[in-house]
Amino acid sequence: MKLAALRTMSAFAMIFALQGCGTSAPASVDGLRRVVGTDLIGARGATPEDQRKIDRTIVGICAAAVWTKAECAQHGERG
Repeated sequence: MKLAALRTMSAFAMIFALQGCGTSAPASVDGLRRVVGTDLIGARGATPEDQRKIDRTIVGICAAAVWTKAECAQHGERG
């Protein structure tokens, strides 16, 4: 599995873990779904198409300012 996929999954795991620790839930599931999208479903990072799915997900997360500009700039630099 590519490093980018692992970083993405780690970020989602952290989001869901924090939610379980009593932090505020997203304003709406529909809003979160619009930001994150559904491209990651089934993506494993093993093919160029999988990488495009990961990249599309990252674009939504960065556009919604969930991650900082510096964090978003790192996507694709490593891996």
